[in-house]
Amino acid sequence: MSDKKVNIEIREDISAKDFENDFIWGVSASALQTEGAFNIDGKGLSIWDEFATKKKKIFNNDSPEIACDFYNNYREDIALVKKLGIPNFRFSISWPRVLPNGIGKVNQKGLDFYHKVIDTCHEFGIEPWITLYHWDLPLELENKGGWVNRNILKWFEEYVDLCVHAFKSKVKHWMVLNEPMVFTGAGYFLGVHAPGKKGLSNFLAAMHHAVLCQAIGLKTIKKIQPQAEVGTTFSCSYVTPYSNSSIDLQAAKRIDALLNRAFIEPSLGLGYPKETIPFLKKIEKYFKPGDEELMKADFDFIGIQNYTREVVEYSFLIPYLKAKLVPADKRKVYHTQMDWEVYPEAIYEMIKKFSAYKNVKKIIITENGASFPDEVKQNEVNDPARENYISSYLKQVLKAKQEGYKIDGYFVWSLTDNFEWAEGYHQRFGLVYVNFNTQRRIIKNSGLWYKAFLHKKS
Repeated sequence: MSDKKVNIEIREDISAKDFENDFIWGVSASALQTEGAFNIDGKGLSIWDEFATKKKKIFNNDSPEIACDFYNNYREDIALVKKLGIPNFRFSISWPRVLPNGIGKVNQKGLDFYHKVIDTCHEFGIEPWITLYHWDLPLELENKGGWVNRNILKWFEEYVDLCVHAFKSKVKHWMVLNEPMVFTGAGYFLGVHAPGKKGLSNFLAAMHHAVLCQAIGLKTIKKIQPQAEVGTTFSCSYVTPYSNSSIDLQAAKRIDALLNRAFIEPSLGLGYPKETIPFLKKIEKYFKPGDEELMKADFDFIGIQNYTREVVEYSFLIPYLKAKLVPADKRKVYHTQMDWEVYPEAIYEMIKKFSAYKNVKKIIITENGASFPDEVKQNEVNDPARENYISSYLKQVLKAKQEGYKIDGYFVWSLTDNFEWAEGYHQRFGLVYVNFNTQRRIIKNSGLWYKAFLHKKS
């Protein structure tokens, strides 16, 4: 990381009491990144199980086969949520754990596992928030084309129907997709995430089908459980130009449209931002009659997931977008181990941006956090950089709340260190340190800070 210090003053003593009493506080996790037990008790393989077997796809050739072994340690980990005084726990269901082939035969042991997880949450007084799709597509469906195959619409509907019928008496809050821009862009355009496909045609087909599945997921849940609170989550980054030149300004607009507008605007009935990104006109190839209406989704809330800002400059060499990101280390700004600039104002700007959509009812930050090098010393993990990061971003969330924007909750990413996709295990985001050799957990000082933040007395 850069040695340059960032102007963050954590000790100004904001706390949860500065927000309204009904503000939602939580912590997040996902199935693929934590559960392990990749072929246990009838679970089918996911695209990430297969992707991790390919050389040089995952840092250090790490694998999610064991991860945090949440499958066996779920009770201990939910007890940590309780110990930290966190009232809401967001986690995901593994599609291939409950439907090993993606469709068809149900794996009852998989459903039983999630019943136990949900029941344990309730036992400890914690509200479960379930994400239905957090990137672990069943491998059998990918073998049929995955998100590129329009049949994903009926496959996904069948999966959602199964989950909601199974857990509707115990779950009030659902999220349909996690960060569709990332799983379609990284997985079907750049090929750096599972399933490793590349090319514009793969990306556009996957993108359109994901937009349709956002809406199908919502409508399926509401049909079965009308009183459920249903949302979906979007990755987002505050985008600024590298310079005030006209070409950098236009490049930034194109990146902003792709990262921040391409998935929410179709669901709001605004269509794809084709005027700003001309190559999106090619997505019409994948339209069927009625899709414009089918894409619309009247969500109860949206989750936005912000970590940083992106600085963009024009690049003739980059196809389609003619724009590229300028990395934080090249700009010599303070950044996390992921080379993401620490820029707290980004989260305020994103809340402001998404609040401007009149049909967005409320916004919840469903992920925000940071990876820094963590060391265990004398049975303690002292991580002031993460405390500072979370504190500084929360000040910006509070600013947005006080100015009347539609912000109603905040979830830290993540509960535990975990398998960070292509980054493997060397990127640690957790409030809880995990020794991946012994599965021992240690609450980091940032976790203790978050507990104090949530429960500070007046």
